[in-house]
Amino acid sequence: MEKIAVGILGATGAVGQKFILVLADHPWFEIRELAASERSSGNRYEDVVAWKQSVAMPEKVRGMMVKDCEANLECRIVFSGLDSSVAGEVETAFAGAGYWVFSNAKNHRMDPDVPLVIAELNPEHLDIIPYQQKNRGWQGAIVTNANCSAIVLALSIGPLQKEFGLKAVHVVTFQAISGAGYPGLPSLDILGNVIPFISGEEEKIETETQKILGRLGKDSFRPADFTVSAHANRVPVEEGHLECVSIRLGEKASVQEVVRCWQQFAGMAQELNLPSAPKQPVVVFCEKDRPQPRLDVWKYKGMSVLVGRVRSCSLFDIRYVVLGHNTMRGAAGASLLNAELALKRGMLD
Repeated sequence: MEKIAVGILGATGAVGQKFILVLADHPWFEIRELAASERSSGNRYEDVVAWKQSVAMPEKVRGMMVKDCEANLECRIVFSGLDSSVAGEVETAFAGAGYWVFSNAKNHRMDPDVPLVIAELNPEHLDIIPYQQKNRGWQGAIVTNANCSAIVLALSIGPLQKEFGLKAVHVVTFQAISGAGYPGLPSLDILGNVIPFISGEEEKIETETQKILGRLGKDSFRPADFTVSAHANRVPVEEGHLECVSIRLGEKASVQEVVRCWQQFAGMAQELNLPSAPKQPVVVFCEKDRPQPRLDVWKYKGMSVLVGRVRSCSLFDIRYVVLGHNTMRGAAGASLLNAELALKRGMLD
């Protein structure tokens, strides 16, 4: 099929650069527009971006002119990697002007008429879009993906909730410095250190996870009825959020039954064979000291979550560690997968 023109908001930032990488050779979408702040607009992309990716900048975007983040771009779909300080108003303006906005920003995630989507877990949450459009009087739409740590957690507990039910979840995160954006943290703060606080992170993990795994009502979402308690830590790792999770199940299950549930799990993203969907969303390691960010974060193109150390828990029922790529599955890749899902379901026609 003819590729669909898309734009990237916040194209010079860390998430914007990841959007460029995942869209550069996409079979369905083609980058047509790049937008950023006023200081970058009117210039060639390669002249204003501080490219920080481990692979070369795609040739097709080097000479593209950067535009302002105004709703006059020549495309109908935009991917937003904007900072939360500006994302709320800009994304609303684009949706009001008829654009479909697939956002990585936090601003609209908890709006009662905005879906917070993980393609494998809650694709039906996209069904609120017609209500969103009617409620707000616009032809466009806003679809969000979750906080990077919440995505990793939800992908690991979602299959278990469906199979056994959940009563309580306790999670301790060890989050990579890339999650703080660029330039991130001063080196003297993080090198050889662990910072046991990330502003707003624990609240996002707790509330977003419950929205993702909750139910869609007529005009809003009903949060899941299990409890989530989170501790968030920043660690000197470049990419990859590792989480230690303990869960209390609704129905008792053995370690073997839990592992089998993860291994057999697949969602609509896999059923529809979406281009960015991993064949196996949850991958279980048998090695006792895996997964590790340095060794494993790029496995499966960074789009699966990786589980290990699955064992019984003396306080709850099951405990394990889970690793996810925070800027791929936890950011740009998640937004792209949501757009693929919406397109495949006929919502972007």
